[in-house]
Amino acid sequence: MIIFSNIRKLYDGTSATSSAIHERVDLWIDQGRVHAVKPHDPQGPTGSDVRRVDCSSFTVTPGLIDCHSHVTVVGVRTEDLETMNSQAGLLYTERILYTTLVNGGVTTVRDVGGATSFVKRMVDEGVIIGPRLKIAICMLSTTGGHADFRGPDRCHSTVSRLWPPGPGQPSSIVDGPWDCRKRVREIAACGGDLIKICTSPGVVSPGDKLEHRDFTEAEIDAICDEAAGRGMIVAAHAHSQSGIRLAIDCGVQDIQHISFMDQDLAERAYVKGCTVTPTSWISRSLSSAEGLSAAVMDKVQQVSAVHAEAVRIAHASGLKMLTGTDPILPNMHGRNFMEIVSLMQDGLSSLSAWYAGTGLAAERIGQDDAGCLVPGKRADLLLCNQDVIEDPTVFDQGALVEVLKDGVGYRGTLPDVPQRTFGSTVCETLAPPK
Repeated sequence: MIIFSNIRKLYDGTSATSSAIHERVDLWIDQGRVHAVKPHDPQGPTGSDVRRVDCSSFTVTPGLIDCHSHVTVVGVRTEDLETMNSQAGLLYTERILYTTLVNGGVTTVRDVGGATSFVKRMVDEGVIIGPRLKIAICMLSTTGGHADFRGPDRCHSTVSRLWPPGPGQPSSIVDGPWDCRKRVREIAACGGDLIKICTSPGVVSPGDKLEHRDFTEAEIDAICDEAAGRGMIVAAHAHSQSGIRLAIDCGVQDIQHISFMDQDLAERAYVKGCTVTPTSWISRSLSSAEGLSAAVMDKVQQVSAVHAEAVRIAHASGLKMLTGTDPILPNMHGRNFMEIVSLMQDGLSSLSAWYAGTGLAAERIGQDDAGCLVPGKRADLLLCNQDVIEDPTVFDQGALVEVLKDGVGYRGTLPDVPQRTFGSTVCETLAPPK
Protein backbone atom coordinates (compact mmCIF):
# COMPACT_ATOMS: atom_id res chain seq x y z
CA MET A 1 0.00 0.00 0.00
CA ILE A 2 1.24 3.50 -0.88
CA ILE A 3 -0.32 6.53 0.78
CA PHE A 4 0.25 9.89 -0.86
CA SER A 5 -0.22 11.89 2.28
CA ASN A 6 -1.61 15.37 2.87
CA ILE A 7 -1.90 16.32 -0.80
CA ARG A 8 -2.12 20.08 -1.08
CA LYS A 9 -4.53 19.96 -4.03
CA LEU A 10 -5.98 17.03 -5.94
CA TYR A 11 -8.09 17.06 -9.10
CA ASP A 12 -9.87 13.70 -9.41
CA GLY A 13 -10.90 13.91 -13.10
CA THR A 14 -14.60 13.17 -12.52
CA SER A 15 -16.01 16.47 -13.82
CA ALA A 16 -15.29 20.03 -14.86
CA THR A 17 -16.76 21.41 -11.62
CA SER A 18 -15.28 22.37 -8.28
CA SER A 19 -16.61 19.11 -6.77
CA ALA A 20 -13.66 17.38 -8.46
CA ILE A 21 -11.14 19.45 -6.46
CA HIS A 22 -9.95 18.21 -3.05
CA GLU A 23 -7.50 19.77 -0.61
CA ARG A 24 -5.42 18.17 2.14
CA VAL A 25 -6.36 14.59 1.32
CA ASP A 26 -4.65 11.21 1.39
CA LEU A 27 -4.62 9.11 -1.77
CA TRP A 28 -4.31 5.37 -1.10
CA ILE A 29 -2.90 3.13 -3.85
CA ASP A 30 -2.96 -0.66 -3.64
CA GLN A 31 -1.79 -3.13 -6.30
CA GLY A 32 -1.81 -0.53 -9.05
CA ARG A 33 -5.32 0.74 -8.33
CA VAL A 34 -6.80 3.64 -6.40
CA HIS A 35 -7.98 2.28 -3.08
CA ALA A 36 -9.35 5.46 -1.46
CA VAL A 37 -9.24 9.25 -1.33
CA LYS A 38 -9.73 10.40 2.26
CA PRO A 39 -9.32 13.56 4.34
CA HIS A 40 -5.75 13.73 5.59
CA ASP A 41 -5.11 11.64 8.69
CA PRO A 42 -1.68 12.24 10.26
CA GLN A 43 -2.23 9.11 12.37
CA GLY A 44 -2.88 6.90 9.35
CA PRO A 45 -1.83 3.26 9.10
CA THR A 46 1.79 2.26 9.44
CA GLY A 47 3.69 -0.97 8.98
CA SER A 48 6.20 -2.71 6.76
CA ASP A 49 3.65 -3.01 3.96
CA VAL A 50 2.77 0.71 3.97
CA ARG A 51 4.76 3.42 2.25
CA ARG A 52 3.91 7.06 2.92
CA VAL A 53 4.87 9.89 0.56
CA ASP A 54 4.68 13.43 1.89
CA CYS A 55 2.66 15.42 -0.67
CA SER A 56 2.02 18.53 1.41
CA SER A 57 3.51 20.73 -1.31
CA PHE A 58 2.19 18.77 -4.30
CA THR A 59 -0.69 19.13 -6.74
CA VAL A 60 -1.92 15.74 -7.97
CA THR A 61 -3.92 15.02 -11.13
CA PRO A 62 -4.85 11.95 -13.14
CA GLY A 63 -2.41 10.98 -15.88
CA LEU A 64 -3.20 12.75 -19.12
CA ILE A 65 -5.04 11.07 -21.99
CA ASP A 66 -4.15 12.17 -25.52
CA CYS A 67 -7.03 11.37 -27.86
CA HIS A 68 -5.27 12.28 -31.11
CA SER A 69 -1.68 11.17 -31.38
CA HIS A 70 0.71 9.74 -33.97
CA VAL A 71 3.48 8.05 -32.00
CA THR A 72 5.33 6.91 -35.11
CA VAL A 73 5.59 10.40 -36.64
CA VAL A 74 8.85 12.35 -36.31
CA GLY A 75 7.80 15.12 -38.72
CA VAL A 76 6.12 15.69 -42.06
CA ARG A 77 9.03 16.76 -44.26
CA THR A 78 10.27 14.34 -46.92
CA GLU A 79 13.32 13.39 -44.85
CA ASP A 80 11.08 12.81 -41.80
CA LEU A 81 8.87 10.42 -43.74
CA GLU A 82 11.93 8.56 -45.00
CA THR A 83 13.20 8.15 -41.43
CA MET A 84 9.80 7.01 -40.23
CA ASN A 85 9.62 4.29 -42.89
CA SER A 86 13.21 3.12 -42.47
CA GLN A 87 14.61 0.48 -40.12
CA ALA A 88 15.19 3.30 -37.61
CA GLY A 89 11.47 4.03 -37.44
CA LEU A 90 10.79 1.70 -34.51
CA LEU A 91 13.67 3.21 -32.52
CA TYR A 92 12.21 6.68 -32.96
CA THR A 93 8.79 5.35 -31.97
CA GLU A 94 10.28 3.89 -28.79
CA ARG A 95 11.77 7.25 -27.84
CA ILE A 96 8.53 9.07 -28.67
CA LEU A 97 6.55 6.72 -26.44
CA TYR A 98 9.06 7.11 -23.63
CA THR A 99 9.06 10.90 -23.69
CA THR A 100 5.26 11.04 -24.07
CA LEU A 101 4.88 9.15 -20.80
CA VAL A 102 7.85 10.35 -18.79
CA ASN A 103 8.03 13.99 -19.89
CA GLY A 104 4.52 14.58 -21.17
CA GLY A 105 2.67 12.89 -18.32
CA VAL A 106 0.46 10.97 -20.76
CA THR A 107 -0.55 7.55 -19.45
CA THR A 108 -3.03 6.63 -22.22
CA VAL A 109 -2.81 7.49 -25.92
CA ARG A 110 -5.31 7.04 -28.71
CA ASP A 111 -3.09 6.76 -31.77
CA VAL A 112 -5.15 7.60 -34.86
CA GLY A 113 -2.70 6.47 -37.50
CA GLY A 114 0.70 4.80 -37.50
CA ALA A 115 1.00 2.55 -34.45
CA THR A 116 0.39 -1.14 -35.07
CA SER A 117 -0.71 -3.95 -32.80
CA PHE A 118 2.96 -4.95 -32.53
CA VAL A 119 3.85 -1.57 -30.99
CA LYS A 120 0.87 -1.77 -28.64
CA ARG A 121 1.89 -5.28 -27.60
CA MET A 122 5.48 -4.23 -26.93
CA VAL A 123 4.21 -1.57 -24.51
CA ASP A 124 1.80 -3.97 -22.81
CA GLU A 125 4.59 -6.55 -22.37
CA GLY A 126 7.02 -3.99 -20.95
CA VAL A 127 9.52 -4.20 -23.80
CA ILE A 128 8.91 -0.50 -24.56
CA ILE A 129 8.15 2.13 -21.93
CA GLY A 130 5.19 4.28 -22.88
CA PRO A 131 1.51 5.02 -22.39
CA ARG A 132 -1.02 2.26 -22.94
CA LEU A 133 -2.38 2.49 -26.48
CA LYS A 134 -5.68 2.52 -28.31
CA ILE A 135 -4.88 2.19 -32.00
CA ALA A 136 -6.51 2.94 -35.36
CA ILE A 137 -3.48 1.56 -37.29
CA CYS A 138 -4.47 3.41 -40.49
CA MET A 139 -5.83 6.85 -41.35
CA LEU A 140 -8.20 6.06 -44.19
CA SER A 141 -8.65 8.40 -47.14
CA THR A 142 -9.34 8.15 -50.85
CA THR A 143 -6.77 8.29 -53.61
CA GLY A 144 -5.42 11.84 -53.64
CA GLY A 145 -6.84 12.48 -50.16
CA HIS A 146 -5.21 13.43 -46.87
CA ALA A 147 -3.47 10.06 -46.33
CA ASP A 148 -2.07 10.02 -49.88
CA PHE A 149 1.36 11.63 -49.43
CA ARG A 150 2.61 11.09 -52.97
CA GLY A 151 2.70 14.65 -54.30
CA PRO A 152 1.73 15.91 -57.75
CA ASP A 153 4.74 14.33 -59.51
CA ARG A 154 4.05 10.80 -58.32
CA CYS A 155 3.93 7.71 -60.50
CA HIS A 156 0.54 5.99 -60.39
CA SER A 157 2.01 2.81 -58.95
CA THR A 158 3.98 4.53 -56.17
CA VAL A 159 2.52 3.94 -52.73
CA SER A 160 2.00 6.78 -50.28
CA ARG A 161 5.03 7.75 -48.23
CA LEU A 162 2.78 8.11 -45.17
CA TRP A 163 2.45 4.69 -43.47
CA PRO A 164 2.84 2.50 -46.56
CA PRO A 165 1.37 -1.01 -46.29
CA GLY A 166 3.42 -3.43 -44.23
CA PRO A 167 3.13 -6.17 -41.60
CA GLY A 168 0.09 -5.47 -39.45
CA GLN A 169 -0.75 -2.32 -41.42
CA PRO A 170 -3.01 -2.30 -44.48
CA SER A 171 -2.92 0.60 -46.93
CA SER A 172 -4.57 3.82 -45.76
CA ILE A 173 -5.78 4.58 -49.30
CA VAL A 174 -9.13 3.05 -50.20
CA ASP A 175 -11.84 3.76 -52.79
CA GLY A 176 -15.41 2.53 -53.14
CA PRO A 177 -17.91 1.22 -50.54
CA TRP A 178 -16.98 -2.47 -50.78
CA ASP A 179 -13.25 -1.84 -50.56
CA CYS A 180 -13.98 0.41 -47.57
CA ARG A 181 -15.79 -2.46 -45.88
CA LYS A 182 -12.89 -4.79 -46.57
CA ARG A 183 -10.39 -2.31 -45.17
CA VAL A 184 -12.35 -1.97 -41.92
CA ARG A 185 -12.34 -5.75 -41.65
CA GLU A 186 -8.59 -5.83 -42.23
CA ILE A 187 -7.96 -3.18 -39.56
CA ALA A 188 -10.09 -5.13 -37.09
CA ALA A 189 -8.20 -8.32 -37.96
CA CYS A 190 -4.89 -6.49 -37.39
CA GLY A 191 -5.93 -5.53 -33.85
CA GLY A 192 -7.35 -2.04 -34.36
CA ASP A 193 -9.44 -0.50 -31.59
CA LEU A 194 -11.15 2.15 -33.73
CA ILE A 195 -11.40 3.38 -37.32
CA LYS A 196 -9.94 6.74 -38.38
CA ILE A 197 -11.13 8.30 -41.64
CA CYS A 198 -10.67 11.59 -43.47
CA THR A 199 -13.94 13.23 -44.51
CA SER A 200 -12.08 16.31 -45.70
CA PRO A 201 -8.61 17.05 -47.03
CA GLY A 202 -5.84 18.05 -44.64
CA VAL A 203 -3.42 20.85 -43.91
CA VAL A 204 -0.03 19.17 -44.35
CA SER A 205 -0.94 16.73 -47.14
CA PRO A 206 0.70 17.94 -50.36
CA GLY A 207 -1.88 17.34 -53.08
CA ASP A 208 -5.33 18.33 -51.77
CA LYS A 209 -7.24 21.51 -50.97
CA LEU A 210 -9.17 22.15 -47.76
CA GLU A 211 -12.47 22.91 -49.46
CA HIS A 212 -12.52 19.68 -51.49
CA ARG A 213 -14.30 16.46 -50.57
CA ASP A 214 -12.58 13.22 -49.62
CA PHE A 215 -14.95 10.23 -49.15
CA THR A 216 -18.49 10.04 -50.50
CA GLU A 217 -21.53 9.43 -48.34
CA ALA A 218 -21.82 5.85 -49.60
CA GLU A 219 -18.21 5.13 -48.61
CA ILE A 220 -18.56 6.61 -45.11
CA ASP A 221 -21.87 4.81 -44.55
CA ALA A 222 -20.11 1.55 -45.43
CA ILE A 223 -17.22 2.27 -43.04
CA CYS A 224 -19.49 3.26 -40.14
CA ASP A 225 -21.76 0.24 -40.65
CA GLU A 226 -18.85 -2.18 -40.83
CA ALA A 227 -17.16 -0.62 -37.78
CA ALA A 228 -20.37 -0.77 -35.74
CA GLY A 229 -20.69 -4.46 -36.55
CA ARG A 230 -17.30 -4.97 -34.93
CA GLY A 231 -17.89 -2.79 -31.88
CA MET A 232 -15.54 -0.07 -33.13
CA ILE A 233 -16.17 3.67 -33.15
CA VAL A 234 -15.24 5.89 -36.10
CA ALA A 235 -13.29 9.14 -35.69
CA ALA A 236 -13.04 11.59 -38.57
CA HIS A 237 -10.38 14.08 -39.57
CA ALA A 238 -12.63 16.96 -40.69
CA HIS A 239 -11.62 20.58 -41.35
CA SER A 240 -14.13 21.79 -43.94
CA GLN A 241 -17.83 22.38 -43.34
CA SER A 242 -18.76 19.78 -45.97
CA GLY A 243 -16.46 17.23 -44.34
CA ILE A 244 -17.79 17.93 -40.85
CA ARG A 245 -21.39 17.70 -42.04
CA LEU A 246 -20.73 14.45 -43.90
CA ALA A 247 -19.14 12.89 -40.83
CA ILE A 248 -21.99 13.92 -38.53
CA ASP A 249 -24.75 12.81 -40.89
CA CYS A 250 -23.14 9.42 -41.57
CA GLY A 251 -22.78 8.49 -37.90
CA VAL A 252 -19.14 9.28 -37.08
CA GLN A 253 -18.78 9.53 -33.30
CA ASP A 254 -15.73 11.80 -32.91
CA ILE A 255 -15.08 14.84 -35.13
CA GLN A 256 -11.44 15.93 -35.13
CA HIS A 257 -9.93 19.35 -35.94
CA ILE A 258 -13.36 21.06 -36.60
CA SER A 259 -11.64 24.13 -38.11
CA PHE A 260 -14.65 25.48 -39.98
CA MET A 261 -17.40 24.31 -37.58
CA ASP A 262 -20.23 26.84 -37.30
CA GLN A 263 -23.29 27.04 -35.07
CA ASP A 264 -25.46 24.86 -37.32
CA LEU A 265 -22.84 22.12 -37.47
CA ALA A 266 -22.26 22.28 -33.72
CA GLU A 267 -25.98 21.83 -33.11
CA ARG A 268 -26.10 18.89 -35.54
CA ALA A 269 -23.19 17.26 -33.74
CA TYR A 270 -24.80 17.83 -30.34
CA VAL A 271 -28.05 16.17 -31.45
CA LYS A 272 -26.11 13.14 -32.74
CA GLY A 273 -24.09 12.87 -29.50
CA CYS A 274 -20.73 13.44 -31.19
CA THR A 275 -17.58 14.40 -29.36
CA VAL A 276 -15.05 16.82 -30.84
CA THR A 277 -11.26 16.68 -30.60
CA PRO A 278 -10.15 20.13 -31.83
CA THR A 279 -6.33 19.65 -31.82
CA SER A 280 -5.95 23.33 -31.00
CA TRP A 281 -2.21 23.32 -30.25
CA ILE A 282 -1.13 21.99 -33.65
CA SER A 283 -3.33 24.59 -35.35
CA ARG A 284 -1.24 27.25 -33.63
CA SER A 285 2.11 25.48 -33.97
CA LEU A 286 2.06 24.91 -37.73
CA SER A 287 2.30 28.64 -38.45
CA SER A 288 5.91 28.63 -37.19
CA ALA A 289 6.91 25.21 -38.59
CA GLU A 290 9.91 25.03 -40.89
CA GLY A 291 10.28 23.24 -44.21
CA LEU A 292 6.64 23.34 -45.30
CA SER A 293 5.70 24.21 -48.87
CA ALA A 294 3.95 27.42 -49.88
CA ALA A 295 0.77 25.46 -50.67
CA VAL A 296 0.76 23.88 -47.21
CA MET A 297 1.45 27.22 -45.51
CA ASP A 298 -1.53 28.71 -47.34
CA LYS A 299 -3.73 26.02 -45.79
CA VAL A 300 -2.13 26.64 -42.39
CA GLN A 301 -3.13 30.30 -42.59
CA GLN A 302 -6.69 29.40 -43.57
CA VAL A 303 -7.09 27.15 -40.55
CA SER A 304 -5.33 29.52 -38.14
CA ALA A 305 -7.78 32.30 -39.00
CA VAL A 306 -10.88 30.35 -37.94
CA HIS A 307 -9.92 27.56 -35.56
CA ALA A 308 -10.23 29.34 -32.20
CA GLU A 309 -13.73 30.55 -33.09
CA ALA A 310 -14.75 27.01 -34.04
CA VAL A 311 -13.58 25.75 -30.63
CA ARG A 312 -15.54 28.52 -28.91
CA ILE A 313 -18.70 27.64 -30.82
CA ALA A 314 -18.33 23.91 -30.12
CA HIS A 315 -17.78 24.48 -26.41
CA ALA A 316 -20.63 26.98 -26.08
CA SER A 317 -22.94 24.50 -27.81
CA GLY A 318 -22.31 21.93 -25.09
CA LEU A 319 -20.35 19.48 -27.20
CA LYS A 320 -18.18 17.05 -25.25
CA MET A 321 -14.60 18.07 -26.04
CA LEU A 322 -11.47 15.91 -25.82
CA THR A 323 -7.80 16.83 -25.83
CA GLY A 324 -5.65 15.66 -28.72
CA THR A 325 -2.26 17.00 -29.72
CA ASP A 326 -1.85 15.65 -33.29
CA PRO A 327 1.94 15.80 -32.65
CA ILE A 328 3.28 15.81 -36.21
CA LEU A 329 6.09 18.27 -35.47
CA PRO A 330 9.29 17.09 -33.75
CA ASN A 331 9.07 19.41 -30.72
CA MET A 332 5.56 18.33 -29.73
CA HIS A 333 6.11 14.83 -28.33
CA GLY A 334 6.56 15.03 -24.55
CA ARG A 335 4.79 18.40 -24.29
CA ASN A 336 1.27 17.01 -24.73
CA PHE A 337 0.02 19.18 -21.86
CA MET A 338 0.18 22.12 -24.27
CA GLU A 339 -3.20 21.08 -25.66
CA ILE A 340 -4.73 21.95 -22.28
CA VAL A 341 -2.95 25.30 -22.43
CA SER A 342 -4.21 25.92 -25.96
CA LEU A 343 -7.82 25.03 -25.16
CA MET A 344 -7.73 27.47 -22.25
CA GLN A 345 -6.45 30.12 -24.66
CA ASP A 346 -9.48 29.31 -26.80
CA GLY A 347 -11.79 30.11 -23.89
CA LEU A 348 -12.27 26.87 -21.93
CA SER A 349 -12.01 27.05 -18.16
CA SER A 350 -9.07 25.24 -16.61
CA LEU A 351 -11.29 22.46 -15.25
CA SER A 352 -13.08 22.03 -18.60
CA ALA A 353 -9.74 21.61 -20.33
CA TRP A 354 -8.47 19.20 -17.68
CA TYR A 355 -11.67 17.14 -17.81
CA ALA A 356 -11.25 16.93 -21.60
CA GLY A 357 -7.85 15.29 -21.05
CA THR A 358 -8.68 12.99 -18.14
CA GLY A 359 -12.04 11.54 -17.04
CA LEU A 360 -14.11 12.53 -20.07
CA ALA A 361 -11.38 11.37 -22.45
CA ALA A 362 -11.14 7.96 -20.76
CA GLU A 363 -14.88 7.47 -20.97
CA ARG A 364 -15.15 8.44 -24.63
CA ILE A 365 -12.24 6.36 -25.94
CA GLY A 366 -13.28 3.21 -24.11
CA GLN A 367 -10.62 3.25 -21.39
CA ASP A 368 -13.17 3.25 -18.58
CA ASP A 369 -10.74 1.97 -15.95
CA ALA A 370 -8.54 5.10 -16.14
CA GLY A 371 -8.80 8.88 -16.16
CA CYS A 372 -10.12 9.41 -12.63
CA LEU A 373 -8.62 9.16 -9.16
CA VAL A 374 -11.49 7.28 -7.55
CA PRO A 375 -11.57 3.83 -5.94
CA GLY A 376 -11.13 0.96 -8.39
CA LYS A 377 -9.54 2.96 -11.21
CA ARG A 378 -5.99 2.50 -12.43
CA ALA A 379 -3.46 4.45 -10.38
CA ASP A 380 -2.37 6.76 -13.19
CA LEU A 381 -1.35 10.09 -11.68
CA LEU A 382 0.94 13.09 -11.91
CA LEU A 383 2.66 14.66 -8.91
CA CYS A 384 3.55 18.31 -9.50
CA ASN A 385 5.32 20.91 -7.39
CA GLN A 386 3.19 23.77 -8.76
CA ASP A 387 -0.53 24.27 -9.40
CA VAL A 388 -0.77 22.85 -12.90
CA ILE A 389 -4.56 22.82 -12.67
CA GLU A 390 -4.85 26.59 -12.66
CA ASP A 391 -1.78 27.16 -14.83
CA PRO A 392 -0.66 24.19 -16.94
CA THR A 393 2.08 26.30 -18.57
CA VAL A 394 4.22 25.55 -15.51
CA PHE A 395 4.73 22.03 -16.87
CA ASP A 396 7.26 23.73 -19.13
CA GLN A 397 8.99 25.12 -16.04
CA GLY A 398 9.74 21.77 -14.39
CA ALA A 399 6.50 21.37 -12.44
CA LEU A 400 6.20 17.64 -13.17
CA VAL A 401 7.87 15.68 -10.37
CA GLU A 402 6.65 12.11 -10.92
CA VAL A 403 4.47 10.13 -13.33
CA LEU A 404 2.76 6.96 -12.15
CA LYS A 405 1.15 4.46 -14.49
CA ASP A 406 -0.63 1.57 -12.78
CA GLY A 407 0.90 2.67 -9.48
CA VAL A 408 4.50 2.54 -10.71
CA GLY A 409 6.73 5.61 -11.07
CA TYR A 410 8.78 6.39 -14.16
CA ARG A 411 10.90 9.43 -13.25
CA GLY A 412 12.74 8.11 -10.18
CA THR A 413 12.36 11.29 -8.15
CA LEU A 414 10.59 9.97 -5.03
CA PRO A 415 12.37 7.18 -3.15
CA ASP A 416 9.21 5.74 -1.58
CA VAL A 417 7.43 5.26 -4.93
CA PRO A 418 7.98 1.89 -6.66
CA GLN A 419 9.90 2.48 -9.88
CA ARG A 420 9.87 0.88 -13.32
CA THR A 421 13.37 0.86 -14.78
CA PHE A 422 13.87 0.52 -18.49
CA GLY A 423 14.27 -3.05 -19.61
CA SER A 424 13.65 -4.65 -16.22
CA THR A 425 10.78 -6.82 -17.36
CA VAL A 426 12.60 -7.86 -20.51
CA CYS A 427 15.79 -8.71 -18.62
CA GLU A 428 13.86 -10.83 -16.15
CA THR A 429 12.14 -12.64 -19.04
CA LEU A 430 15.38 -13.28 -20.93
CA ALA A 431 17.56 -14.12 -17.93
CA PRO A 432 19.43 -17.42 -18.44
CA PRO A 433 18.48 -20.31 -16.18
CA LYS A 434 20.55 -20.68 -13.02
